[in-house]
Amino acid sequence: MIAQRVKTALVLVAALLLVLFVLPTMLAAVLLAGFFLVGAWEWSRLAGVVDTSRRVVFVLGSLIIGAVAADLAGRGGLPPLMWLDVAVWLAALFWMLRFPVPVPGVFSAISGLIVLPLGWLFLVTLLIERGPLWVLFLFALVAAADVGAFFSGRAFGRRKLAPAVSPGKTWEGVAGGLVLAGLIGFAGAWWLGLSAAPAVVVAAGIAAFSILGDLTVSMLKRHVGFKDTGTIFPGHGGILDRIDSLLAAMPLFLIGFGRLVGG
Repeated sequence: MIAQRVKTALVLVAALLLVLFVLPTMLAAVLLAGFFLVGAWEWSRLAGVVDTSRRVVFVLGSLIIGAVAADLAGRGGLPPLMWLDVAVWLAALFWMLRFPVPVPGVFSAISGLIVLPLGWLFLVTLLIERGPLWVLFLFALVAAADVGAFFSGRAFGRRKLAPAVSPGKTWEGVAGGLVLAGLIGFAGAWWLGLSAAPAVVVAAGIAAFSILGDLTVSMLKRHVGFKDTGTIFPGHGGILDRIDSLLAAMPLFLIGFGRLVGG
């Protein structure tokens, strides 16, 4: 299983580098849109939508919302969209703290119809306005939070973070994830010419929010009784299993580092 996960991860990294550094930006945006639409297909199942035709409608709704959001962003409406996204994740935290109280299907559906189109928009905006190195920085921060939490949790984990949602996660793991993300933030500050201390603080905050994304999707999977969101990636599950942390991290990344660089 570990070998399969590593092979899949290497393929995904290679594909990401190809999209970011080789393909024209507009083609990259289209391919990323397709990727996120598959994520919408998976999310529809987490929202309890099982009928194929209704799942297609869910995906089309995500596509339309993404187009509308892109138009609003082009008219200067990107900041409110960022804060809307943050508000959705905080609402997810509310339901997470109440779990296993049933998560309303309406919330599950609406949250997916917001965070997935906006996630695509934020990622493309970052690629166009800041360039591929900034996108890599974002991915490195999220990966650091995940890797740091995994190894720190395995080595020192004692106190459960959210046992009803994800029994394997611990507060010690969270600490390890924040520390490693802070180190990546420091490295990114040097790399991109930012002030080190604020970058480390922002990076740690982004890492904490990325964990919220992971826990939210875990909560929705438990609510509907699924282990993974899909089977598209051998050893890794579905698209949402790979981007749940990224989805939650993106709005804070744009808000936090946008301020640091005067965005």
